[in-house]
Amino acid sequence: MQFAAPLVPGRLVQRYKRFLADIDTDDGRVTAHCPNPGAMLGLKEPGARVLLSRATNPARKLPMTWELVQAELPGGPQWVGINTLRPNALVAEAFHAGAIAALAGHDALRPEVRYAQASRVDFLASGAASGPCHVEVKNCHLMRRPGLAEFPDCKAARSARHMRDLAQVVAEGGRALVVIVVQMRAEAFDVARDIDPVFDRAFRDARAAGVEVRAYRCAVGPEGVAVADEIPVITPA
Repeated sequence: MQFAAPLVPGRLVQRYKRFLADIDTDDGRVTAHCPNPGAMLGLKEPGARVLLSRATNPARKLPMTWELVQAELPGGPQWVGINTLRPNALVAEAFHAGAIAALAGHDALRPEVRYAQASRVDFLASGAASGPCHVEVKNCHLMRRPGLAEFPDCKAARSARHMRDLAQVVAEGGRALVVIVVQMRAEAFDVARDIDPVFDRAFRDARAAGVEVRAYRCAVGPEGVAVADEIPVITPA
């Protein structure tokens, strides 16, 4: 996914009220939209280099959106994508390029399909002889040890519910897949069980029930973000 226009560089002043960030740019200080409801551990240090996109809608209240941060992570600095609205589009792009091996044989993705009692799955993949597949996408940008990506970075009750609902899909004879989009360089993925043990339990129970999990790291830079390749999921059973 290439950014439609060059990103605007700046330095982070502060992130606050979850969805706001003050950024110093060459043209002065701006308040940008921070499209990330998580804790953003290690990604919100004052003074960090950031990159912003400009809204195409001139009437939007906040004309800039925070996209990337150059974070000082274990193993060294790197660009990290913080926009949690990007992963679904990244998965769709990778799917149509044939880069999601777990969805080989499917030829269509239908977004935002209702299922279970009160959930929407990110995609329903169809067109395969094996039947449809419920696809849930999770964004990941936490790294506390070199090379290890973790999710979640805060309590994730909604994500735990998704895992239980997907397990029910499998119990009823269907197929379910969780695609974890790691918006940074990483060598493996694990659940941050110390941050949310409830999600950890739901995640492991879902895998035991037959829910498939695949993690993909991204190539992230000022020109764009794209799914690169699959990395191991090392969460124990």
